[in-house]
Amino acid sequence: MHYNRRKFISFVGKLSIGAVIAPQFLTSCGNLTTPTKNFKDISKKRLKELSKLTLKGINPSKKDDLLLAKGLNYHSVIKWGDKINAKDTFGFNNDFTCFIPLDDNNPKDGLLWVNHEYVNPLFVSNYNKYNTIAKTKAQVDKEMYNVGGTIVRIKEENGIWNVVQNDAYNRRITAKTPIALNWDFPIKGKTSVIGTNSNCSGGITPWKTFITCEENYDGFWGETKYDEFNKPSHVPSYNQWENHYDYPPEHYGWVVEVNPKDGSAQKHIALGRFAYECCTLFELEDKRVVAYTADDRNDEHLYKFISSKPGSLKEGTLYVANTIKGEWLALDWDNQPLLKSKFKDQTEVLIRAREASKILGATPLNRPEDIEIDPISGNIFITLTNNKPKGDYHGSILKIEEKNNAFDALNFKASTYLVGGEENGFSCPDNLAFDMSGNLWITSDMSGSSMNKAGKPYLSFKNNSLFVIPRLGKDAGKVIRVASAPTDAELTGPWFSPDGKTLFLSVQHPGEQTKDLKNPTSKWPFDKDNIPKPTVVAIKGDLIEKMNRLHQIENFNK
Repeated sequence: MHYNRRKFISFVGKLSIGAVIAPQFLTSCGNLTTPTKNFKDISKKRLKELSKLTLKGINPSKKDDLLLAKGLNYHSVIKWGDKINAKDTFGFNNDFTCFIPLDDNNPKDGLLWVNHEYVNPLFVSNYNKYNTIAKTKAQVDKEMYNVGGTIVRIKEENGIWNVVQNDAYNRRITAKTPIALNWDFPIKGKTSVIGTNSNCSGGITPWKTFITCEENYDGFWGETKYDEFNKPSHVPSYNQWENHYDYPPEHYGWVVEVNPKDGSAQKHIALGRFAYECCTLFELEDKRVVAYTADDRNDEHLYKFISSKPGSLKEGTLYVANTIKGEWLALDWDNQPLLKSKFKDQTEVLIRAREASKILGATPLNRPEDIEIDPISGNIFITLTNNKPKGDYHGSILKIEEKNNAFDALNFKASTYLVGGEENGFSCPDNLAFDMSGNLWITSDMSGSSMNKAGKPYLSFKNNSLFVIPRLGKDAGKVIRVASAPTDAELTGPWFSPDGKTLFLSVQHPGEQTKDLKNPTSKWPFDKDNIPKPTVVAIKGDLIEKMNRLHQIENFNK
């Protein structure tokens, strides 16, 4: 698919005078910016000023470092193993990040939430996967501690973000934290379960709590598989946790909500169970909530939950998308005879959402991952990272236009917004973020085993990167590389500070292909021990401020 400025404006929506009124509350649970609340009419003078912005990107690189475009710089905020209080340390493989200011009038002091998706046992528990020896309970315990999430209070002073050590808000949520189930019926005999893991993406609710999403839970607890006679059997995990703890897989694969004030958490059963990449929330005028979610696996599906009561992630209906017909199909046991013939009740439909979706005719997609809502046009964008068995190596971005621009509509139009590949300069789109001026940011997720390998389709792209597509100026519509990740790493969880002057970003799994700790494939962030460490960084600089200039001006008409 050829891609140019005209198509960018066509697909995303042109930013024009008097044409933009943003939704009253827009926030994401899938690697987006701080909520956009106040887009207003933009003056000709301001448009002219913004149109002068020119970006100079960087070339693909395989250097073991975090490289940034001119006008950007970074510093580390927190990295694996750093202490956050007297007893807790920052977990491994940080993914999604988001920030809530403690005072809306002070954007430089607040709470940072960070997901910890999975562990590399070689680094975390000193277990070598090439050994035939089983993991010990002590090794599993170390791994369980290093997943989940972290809450830390951070402050910016003299341009540098630092963790406030031993702050009362600093805490860890791990694979051993008790978590309630937000449902009227037990799941495998329990109304409260132990821990969260595989925490990929997340976000903030309209009521200022954190959302974190459980993705590849089967790698820790295995999965329950059903044969043609509906008889269950257990598929073992590769991390061997179930050898030491008898926790059923059905307790995992949910959207989890965390209260930042006390660390209490709950899992939202009504949203269904699968390998969540993200959960993107939109609050309607009547305070009901719409939640867009995606199942990050080949040939899985796109979902939407519409609540029937204000502020509820329990009361409502879960839908799955048929993108060919443009229909949201209700996963409703009471009103779907096909589901009644297969499942015993609505709880089982939600637990086995993948099977239920296929029965209703949902469209299989190429690893649907992040979902973001354009704050200007209201269009919904979904990254389809790739589907190698089907020959889709570079992925694409899907666009959904809800009927009449209503987020609770049951019909929509689907189209391909952008295709990955050499022509467009990126591959395997993963996270998306619209900044405060509506520019679109994209991170890539090429696997470490395929990057920089001769004969592989990703050779020309070199390391994973961060890209931006400007909305204004002579670069509007161009895909511009603005950051390159260290060896084996991917860049995840972009989130802008409330004043638009900082981009928080995770550098996840540097040195992931390491087989010998004495000879790591990456040494970033270049600590004295030469061990690669997943790290959250703060990216600042003149370029970030200019890109977010539109939002920083309170009265656009002056």
